[in-house]
Amino acid sequence: MPGGKTHRACRSTSVLLLLIHLGTALDVPLDSKILDELPQPPTITHQSPKDYIIDPRDNILIQCEAKGKPAPRFSWTRNGTHFNLDKDPRVTMKPNSGTLHINIVGGGKAETYEGEYQCTAMNDRGTALSNKIVIRQSRSPMWAKEKIDVIEVREGASLVLPCNPPSGLPPPIIFWMDNLMQRFAQNERVSQGLNGDLYFSNVQPEDTRGDYICYARFNHTQTIQQKQPISVKVLTLDAINETYAGYSNGTELYGDSPVGERRPIIISPKEASSSKTVLRGEVLYLECIADGLPTPIIHWTKEGGELPSHRALEINFKKTLKIIDVSESDAGKYRCMAKNYLGSSTHVISVTVKAAPYWISEPKNLILAPGEDGTLICRANGNPKPTVQWLVNGFPIENAPSDISREPMDDTIHFTKVQVSSSAVYQCNASNEHGYLLANAFVNVLAEPPRMLTPADQVYPVIANKAVFLDCAYFGSPIPQVQWFKDDQGSVLHGDSYVFHENGTLEISFSQKNDSGTYTCIATNSLGVVQNKAFLQVKDPTTILKQPLYQSVQTMGTAVFECKVKHDPSLSPTIIWLKNNEELPDDERHQASGYVLTILNVSEEDQGSYTCVVNTTLDSNSATADLAVLDSPDPPSDLELTNPQDRSVQLSWIPGDDNNSPITKFSIEYEEDQYEPGLWHHLTDVGGKHTTAHLKLSPFVNYKFRVIAVNRVGRSDPSYPSERYFTQPAAPDENPIGVQGMGTEPNNLVITWKPLKGVQSNGPGLTYKVSWRQKVGDDEWTSVMVANVSKYIVSGTSEFSPYELKVQSFNSLGAASEPDVVIGYSGEDLPMLAPSNVTVHVINSTLAKVHWNPVPPKSVRGFLKGYNIYYWKQGSLIRRGKGHTEVKILNFLGDKNHGMLPGLEPFSVYKLNVRVLNGKGEGPASEDVVLKTPEGVPSSPEFLKITSPTLNSLTLQWAPPLHPNGILKGYTLKYQPINSTHELGPLVEITIPAENETSWTLKNLNYSTRYKFYLNAFTSVGAGSKLTEEAITVLDEVMVLRPVITNITSAATHANISWEFDRTDMHFYVEYEIADSKEPVDKMQINASQTSFVLKGLLPATVYRVRVIAENQAGEWRSKDERFETRPPAMASRQVDIATQGWFIGLMCAIALLILILLIVCFIKRNKGGKYPVKEKEDAHADPEIQPMKEDDGAFGEYSDTEDHKPLKGSRTPSDGTVKKGVSDDSLVDYGEGGEGQFNEDGSFIGQYSGKKEKEAVEGNESSEAPSPVNAMNSFV
Repeated sequence: MPGGKTHRACRSTSVLLLLIHLGTALDVPLDSKILDELPQPPTITHQSPKDYIIDPRDNILIQCEAKGKPAPRFSWTRNGTHFNLDKDPRVTMKPNSGTLHINIVGGGKAETYEGEYQCTAMNDRGTALSNKIVIRQSRSPMWAKEKIDVIEVREGASLVLPCNPPSGLPPPIIFWMDNLMQRFAQNERVSQGLNGDLYFSNVQPEDTRGDYICYARFNHTQTIQQKQPISVKVLTLDAINETYAGYSNGTELYGDSPVGERRPIIISPKEASSSKTVLRGEVLYLECIADGLPTPIIHWTKEGGELPSHRALEINFKKTLKIIDVSESDAGKYRCMAKNYLGSSTHVISVTVKAAPYWISEPKNLILAPGEDGTLICRANGNPKPTVQWLVNGFPIENAPSDISREPMDDTIHFTKVQVSSSAVYQCNASNEHGYLLANAFVNVLAEPPRMLTPADQVYPVIANKAVFLDCAYFGSPIPQVQWFKDDQGSVLHGDSYVFHENGTLEISFSQKNDSGTYTCIATNSLGVVQNKAFLQVKDPTTILKQPLYQSVQTMGTAVFECKVKHDPSLSPTIIWLKNNEELPDDERHQASGYVLTILNVSEEDQGSYTCVVNTTLDSNSATADLAVLDSPDPPSDLELTNPQDRSVQLSWIPGDDNNSPITKFSIEYEEDQYEPGLWHHLTDVGGKHTTAHLKLSPFVNYKFRVIAVNRVGRSDPSYPSERYFTQPAAPDENPIGVQGMGTEPNNLVITWKPLKGVQSNGPGLTYKVSWRQKVGDDEWTSVMVANVSKYIVSGTSEFSPYELKVQSFNSLGAASEPDVVIGYSGEDLPMLAPSNVTVHVINSTLAKVHWNPVPPKSVRGFLKGYNIYYWKQGSLIRRGKGHTEVKILNFLGDKNHGMLPGLEPFSVYKLNVRVLNGKGEGPASEDVVLKTPEGVPSSPEFLKITSPTLNSLTLQWAPPLHPNGILKGYTLKYQPINSTHELGPLVEITIPAENETSWTLKNLNYSTRYKFYLNAFTSVGAGSKLTEEAITVLDEVMVLRPVITNITSAATHANISWEFDRTDMHFYVEYEIADSKEPVDKMQINASQTSFVLKGLLPATVYRVRVIAENQAGEWRSKDERFETRPPAMASRQVDIATQGWFIGLMCAIALLILILLIVCFIKRNKGGKYPVKEKEDAHADPEIQPMKEDDGAFGEYSDTEDHKPLKGSRTPSDGTVKKGVSDDSLVDYGEGGEGQFNEDGSFIGQYSGKKEKEAVEGNESSEAPSPVNAMNSFV
């Protein structure tokens, strides 16, 4: 497509076409439909590099790809001659491609295919050429074998270890390592040169080693070659003397050092000056390595100019100057200077910059219509200047067929009035001694009517005030003229608000809402006209109405950022929150919910900027706010003490970071090591802007100070403490405070005070002078000196007398000032008299007022604290009997003569007395006074429930009030219906006498109606509080069925109760109690779906009464009470362990003895060859299923006395009639546990089986059953 400058609509169309033809090339679009129709000369799209180094172990792939219409045909030349692929079976060409594949892995040799290759792509429109591709195989030769002697060098001398790597293709990468494959550390003294040698500016003793190895890595073949190790021995002064001792009669040959310090000398390059040539665009390396001691430092400069900034780098410890992307301006003289403190040495390198050809104007493809003109330009530069050669379809232009429309002129070819036959591919070759450039550019003469390449009816949404580009990609030859129209307007668009691009695109730089509409693009040339429509939709921009605000939050607090957005209704925005322009941390503390970001448990790492990014498909907007995390300050530092005085010193410090919250104050603390070591005390505070404080100190204290910074978040950690500061001793400044005198007994006076703190003592030997005298009648002070205590007791005082007291501080250096005098009292005694004339005035049924005459002050014998009223209930006026005797006490502080007694029970009898109280205790009680309270109103009935609902009646049950508070006269029952809208109907009132009435049945009620009931009790005084309840009469008589208990199954401690009931929309309970007992009823709630329940924890042999209750808002339905009795407890059977009985043990011993005798007899008979009874029985009654044991097993044949004569367990033998040794599992144990045929009817053991071979003892002891005769006998076998 055409491309290039933009222009205004008012520009001349002819100028536009001229620019297009002369300055641009119209490439054939890659639209598949157009490619199917338009012819196009070949174009090389991909090819191998010019210098192509291959791995000789891999197959060779020489790439050549091209496009064109018709599809190109490919051929190759090799070393300038045609390369016949058919003659070499190892060479194949990819289908529809010119890429060659040469099979080396299958046995070919890579060196056979080295050479210069060139690809040709041709069709009937022309021929394109690839670059000349030089194929060379990579080489990684090994070092020649050589014998390397040990290199001995004197300490301090310079040294060069040669590498001399083999020349490879491409050149190898050189590095030095030891025999452990560890690279040598390089520095200013030891480094590797560009040629691979290892340079030592001066050697040191630690350079002695025998494994300096040079390695060459050939990257192309991934191989590494190794040089023989080089051994270096550094000769120190001692080593040199030892070496030549035999030749010098012990005389030292050298002075202070083998090789002394010296000024630098450039050792690489070796000449005084050198030169270097580099090609433009390559990397230039300049190197200077110097000998010298101390190690020289290298510095680079350029004569007459500066080193190129951003492209010049000093590497290899400044020994190498690297300049990248070299240009002609980098030519000149570069000076390196090696310098140490003894002098310097310089070297000048002259740099010449040459250049392989490079493009100034590369030829572009031309697509022309018949009769049009055009130009191909091929301009290149280089050093030396390259020569330009034109080719046509691969042949030099002078040898190509003539074309009257073509006129070559040096680097330009002019075409005039071209025809279809003028189509061809032109090659431009620009070359000099450093390389060449080859470019293909075709001239394609086409006659095509306009075509639209942009899809039809595209919609272009855009945000207002933004630029929009309406595409109108076209193709045609001659190049069509493009015009734009809007909506139904007949005139061509024009004006400054529109920009028309050469490729047909219409640009509206600042789109507005009124720019929305339909735009039509029309492309016209001499062969036709085509148009396309585009629809522009201008949207409202996305704006942030409420931006997130700056937040300052304390650590562990919560930060909330809000971002409110307005957007075009047709767009759906998405909100992204960023922290410092990166994604939010993925944790639970950062919660982004739409327009709100919440950060929980804020920490210091959360501080930063937070950005709300609002994205739509068309635009984006963002707003940023900072989060400052407030924390307590960092601790102050660098504490310093200055200006020391006897009782003061100046402290200074450096504040720490305030962590975003200004420091409000500094708190100064001290610690001393004499009285409370390790404990820090607050000394003073100073303002947050101060960094010094004048500290007032106490004498005789060894201080250490620290400072704590405080802001509104909290306190910092303490600073490191200051150095110690000791103040000199002095007399006390203070006397004890809190001096008091109070006796604990009537004849003593306890004087107490608050002792001075250690830092208040001002010196050693702290004591106190305690003085006292009676306030009345005593002029002289009595004094004692006491140690550092806080109490002194004076004995022999009169009771409760005032005393004057004082306590003064002393230490080894003197006394404090005269102390203040305080008044104290000796000890109190119990009051002597009781209050008199105690009377009671009853105010109401729960409140009474008590009056008394106070006691005389002298009889109190202490501080009057008040009066206590003791009162207790004697009984109730309703229930005659002894009441409880709980005594209650009310205290009335001060000199009172009356008090109120609240909370009394109505209609009750109380007694009370009054006692006076001082600090020692209570005095005697007054005479008891009787108090009777009048009747009161009762409490509410204990409960109210509605039972047995029917169609027109309900039964109410209740319990009397727990506190009747008088003589109960009766109950007031009120009720009223409630309709479906919860409105209350008329109220009906009934008075029920109290005589044993706790239930009432209301009849003639409406069926299926809800009623509300109010019940309260009343005395002669009035009515008490009421209970309320609601219930519903039933809709149908069927609904009043009660639960029916169907079965009761009892055990000693539990019983299973079963019942039947049709309804499950109720609450169910099981009530049970011991029959005829006054114990409380136990009630268990059960699931409505259950029809049985197990009562646990019952008493054995006890009669219980049980019922099932179903309950809902309408009332409750009870089953009939059923009685059941639990079973008596089971008696434990008395079992006797037979194995412990004497008779059993004796029987077992006898049986064992008989068995032993029998075994002995059988053994004797066997040895004699005779028969024993069992054997005779077997012979007489042979069982065909029973086979005898082998004689060598030492066992007897088996016997069965069962009626069916089948063998016992384990008696069957293999089919060959033998029993292998160790196979049989028969034993006495098998016959001794529960099987038939063990004993005869008289209990005698079947002795015929005693001949069985003995088995392991463990078999006879595995049974877990109780001991038995058989088991006992098994233990003897």
